[in-house]
Amino acid sequence: MKQLLGYLTGALVATVLIGSEKADTEPSPQRWVVTWAASPQAPQSNAHLQRKNGQTIRERFRATVGGAILRVQLSNEFGATPLVLGAATIASPVDEATVKPESVKSLTFNGRMTAVIPAGAPLLSDPVAFALHRGSEVTISLYLPQQMATATQHTLALRRAVISPPGDFTRSARIEAGATIDSSVLVTAIIVPAARSQRLLVTLGDSLTDGDGDIVDADSKWPAALARRLVNGGGPAADIAVVNEGEIGNQLLRDVLGINALTRFDRDVLSLPGVTHVILLEGINDIGMPGAAIGSHVLSEPSAAPTLEDLTGAYQQLIARAHAAGIRIIGATLPPFEGARIAGYYSESKESMRQAVNHWIRTSRAFDAVIDFDAVLRDAQHPSQMQSRYVSSDHLHPNGAGYQAMADAVDVRLLN
Repeated sequence: MKQLLGYLTGALVATVLIGSEKADTEPSPQRWVVTWAASPQAPQSNAHLQRKNGQTIRERFRATVGGAILRVQLSNEFGATPLVLGAATIASPVDEATVKPESVKSLTFNGRMTAVIPAGAPLLSDPVAFALHRGSEVTISLYLPQQMATATQHTLALRRAVISPPGDFTRSARIEAGATIDSSVLVTAIIVPAARSQRLLVTLGDSLTDGDGDIVDADSKWPAALARRLVNGGGPAADIAVVNEGEIGNQLLRDVLGINALTRFDRDVLSLPGVTHVILLEGINDIGMPGAAIGSHVLSEPSAAPTLEDLTGAYQQLIARAHAAGIRIIGATLPPFEGARIAGYYSESKESMRQAVNHWIRTSRAFDAVIDFDAVLRDAQHPSQMQSRYVSSDHLHPNGAGYQAMADAVDVRLLN
């Protein structure tokens, strides 16, 4: 018996040692981080994207951190049928229609050049060697050989993309555009290998984060301005990835012009590889939309007006879910909106609600930190309005200078 015990002990020790040696010598799985992302949205009434058949879409995206390898995620989340992808390439852009010919590389999916994306599903490409520098652009060209009745997109990309005449132009140096759009189509994320102690900031919000009021191709949205500031500032902060998960018309609680923030939080924040921080700027549409209308279209019935407890309860849920995932969440105060050019969007009672929400954000200590965008943008003489130098013509969204002021208000130390 003593000999048997000795043999078993020796065998066990040998097994442990072999296992340890194997664990030490095997490469660890590659860690990835998102360098660009946008929330997938349902198709809008864009005639250029209606029932496209046998054409190529060429679109550009700006990286916030770089890498020597990348992967691209596509989405057919809102597609009514499986989507056939005939070919896909990446390249370095010259302009919206033109790429550098020597830079063109094919994307593959499970080793194949073509793929079928089931309705409702995402699709992640294989890794491809491609020198992507922080702050640089990449062009992605997608050939769709079969009819695309519904296209998952991000409506307010505010970056010109081109749709070709019929044919596969994914490897062409230039596409003579059949049409141009400023929405992104099918592409929802680009990921690169993560550096040690990599940080990823996700900015989650509505049109104030999505960049309404910005100019096409100006890259003035406050998350984009923040990303530039980090890169230009150098040091460790230059390696912080920043992605924009804003959605025009978004609400915390209700689906009006898209999926509410409580529902999309897992998809647009928690599922992103490498996320460490979130800045949350949401709630202005929950307050403003009830009883408001654009022409004859009522955005939301007056009965949908939330209570303060409804809104703070939503914040507390998002905070709890972020903390459960080990993510720091920073709350942002809601900017003023008196004078908004949407009938019924502003009222004194709605202003009182905004003030109450902002007081809770500032004083509850529920968030890990607070960025006071209200204090940055408001007119000191008329606090329910934005400063004239920062407001766009709709009196609801900032202009480029306002978005830059928001980016400048972010204390980089909060991202440590």
